[in-house]
Amino acid sequence: MSRWTEDLYDLLGKQVSVQAEFGALTTYRVGGRAKALAKITDVDSLYLLSDYLMGCRGEFPVMVLGNGSNMLISDAGFDGLVVKLEGDFDEITLHKDTTTIRLGAAALLPVSARKAAAASLSGFEWAVGVPGSVGGALRMNAGGHGSEIADCIVSATVLELGGGAKARELHRSELALGYRRSAIKDNEVVLSVDISLAKAKDPDAPKRRLAEIVRWRREHQPGGQNAGSVFVNPSGTMKAGELIERLGLKGFRIGSAYVSEKHANFIQADSGGSATDVLSVIREVKRRVFDGFGVELATEIKLIGFGEEAS
Repeated sequence: MSRWTEDLYDLLGKQVSVQAEFGALTTYRVGGRAKALAKITDVDSLYLLSDYLMGCRGEFPVMVLGNGSNMLISDAGFDGLVVKLEGDFDEITLHKDTTTIRLGAAALLPVSARKAAAASLSGFEWAVGVPGSVGGALRMNAGGHGSEIADCIVSATVLELGGGAKARELHRSELALGYRRSAIKDNEVVLSVDISLAKAKDPDAPKRRLAEIVRWRREHQPGGQNAGSVFVNPSGTMKAGELIERLGLKGFRIGSAYVSEKHANFIQADSGGSATDVLSVIREVKRRVFDGFGVELATEIKLIGFGEEAS
C-alpha cells in the first residue's frame, strides 16, 4: 500500500479497501480497479475524509461514484481514490403534510420514484426507469420521458471534498442545471436533495404512470451491460440514436462490444468483455456519424482512466 492508502485505512478502517473492484461497480461491469475505494456510511466519516484530503493538496486523484450508471472505466482502472456514499446517505424522507421529499444522495432513482408514487405524489415517475443514484442524477441533471431532475428540485446539500468547509445548501438557481449538466464540481459530493412534487388528484395515477414507463422501457430499451444513452442528442431534428440507426449501425460490433439492436444510442458490453472494445465502438460510431451527417456527437457517459486514449 502507498502512504495515503495506509493513512485512509487507519482513519476510516473497513470503509476503505485497496486495489478495489471499480469497473464491476458500474452498470457496464467492465474495466479495472481503483487504487483505493472509500465506502462512506455516515456524515462524520465524510468530514474525516474531507479534512484528510485538505492536507493532501491534490497528491492523488479523487472521484465520486454514484451507482456507476453513466460511466465507463478503463481496463487499466483508476490510479486514485473513489468515494462512494452508502448507509445513512440512502435514506428517503417524506415530510409530513407537505409534497417535499428529502432524498439521500445514495438513494436509487427507481426506489425514490416508487416511494413518491406510493405517497400519491406526481412528478418523479420518469425516474423509475433510470438506474442511477440521486446524487449522480443531480450532477448530470438526469431525465427521461420529457422530464428531468431540474423540474422538481428545490435545493441540494453539497460538500467540497478537501475544501475545509462544512456542507452547504445550494438552491435550484445556484445549481446551473442545463441539458445533462450542473454546477456540481468533480471535487464536490452531494449529500442529499430536496424535491417538490404535486399531490395527485387520483391517488393511483402516479403508480399507473410508473407501470407505463417501465413497460415502455422494456419494449424500447435493452437490459444487460450498458450505461444508457451513450451520446448527447445534438441540436437539430434528429436524435443521436436516429442518426446511428440511419447508418445501419444497429448490431455493429468490435470484439466484446456492440451497438444495441433495440436502441442505437445504447452500446452493450458482453459478460467478461473489455472497456477498450466499448470505447472502440464509441469512436467508430462517432466517426461514421460525422462522415455521414457532419454531426460531431458528444458522449453523455464519463470516460474514466483512459487519458489521451479517450480523445
